[in-house]
Amino acid sequence: MTTTESTDDLTTAVPLTVTESALATVLEVRAGEDDPAGTALRVAITGANMTEFAYSLDLVPVAEAADDDAVYTQGTHGELTVIVPAASVDNMMGATLDVPSASGGGGLVIRNPNTPDPLAGLDLELTGELPEKVQAVLDQAVNPALAAHGGFARLVGIDGSRVFVTMGGGCQGCAASAMTLRDGIRTMLMDALPEITDVVDATDHAAGENPFYT
Repeated sequence: MTTTESTDDLTTAVPLTVTESALATVLEVRAGEDDPAGTALRVAITGANMTEFAYSLDLVPVAEAADDDAVYTQGTHGELTVIVPAASVDNMMGATLDVPSASGGGGLVIRNPNTPDPLAGLDLELTGELPEKVQAVLDQAVNPALAAHGGFARLVGIDGSRVFVTMGGGCQGCAASAMTLRDGIRTMLMDALPEITDVVDATDHAAGENPFYT
């Protein structure tokens, strides 16, 4: 296994830094384990949803670390051992495990400067005029990703190099839909079709009594 000491050694780069607040949270939970001192926090990238990675955080015995995993300690006195699987290291370099910024928010959050390529592994068939190409990206890349959340995107018009889309299903009225459009749909369309200069959300997010479930 690849082992480093702690982040006090600034010459040693670690994939994921644990803040003091997050460390306190993890240690509190770990205290309920049979062998707290021999238990590590394992953080892995499990997949991606458009432009965001998905993660798993588990408490596991330190001895379960694989030979090529990154294994290191966090905390002033190395109170917590962290395991990052080898396959997750590159895409987690520079990330931070922290508590939510919003007051009263529970749990932990990972702030990662790295983002997945939403078009990776896709062999898009882009033929015809711009409307046909946009529809192909929506059908082959965007909507399969949105379907996991009960949503979809639909092309409603094109003005020169500007594309107008609406969002439906679970994406209509969803508080995260603006981010989904900006960081997901917009990125995917503009990466696949460089001739597009902007993607505009034309959705009426106020429609219906409970638009999130429309």
